[in-house]
Amino acid sequence: MFARMTFLQVKLDCIDEAIELYEKSVIPSAKKQRGFRGSCLLSNRETGKGISVTFWRTKEDALANEKNLYYQEQLVKFLGFLSGPPIREEYDVSVHKLGAPAKRRAAKKAGGKKRPKAGPKKK
Repeated sequence: MFARMTFLQVKLDCIDEAIELYEKSVIPSAKKQRGFRGSCLLSNRETGKGISVTFWRTKEDALANEKNLYYQEQLVKFLGFLSGPPIREEYDVSVHKLGAPAKRRAAKKAGGKKRPKAGPKKK
């Protein structure tokens, strides 16, 4: 797996808008790209610093969406929110492990399954 990190400096009064744009526009667009494996947005509301991490099946997949201008199109969406130039870095993913939420881990240890929430009663 391969990761592209983009470091951003967002204007403090634009952080919420930038997060919403990432969630509602960047993620759906990324899902349409070949080799997309996931994304994470990290933000510091005190400094305005942000890091977008996108995960790709291969380095070739990540580079392909730069050639087809997907990456550039996403950056343009944020220009009005930024107080500095974005910085892009690329990495091989050496370890990638996400843990299960605490409730699921506890249920699994107890040998039980997570119960669905009760819905409204039918008459």
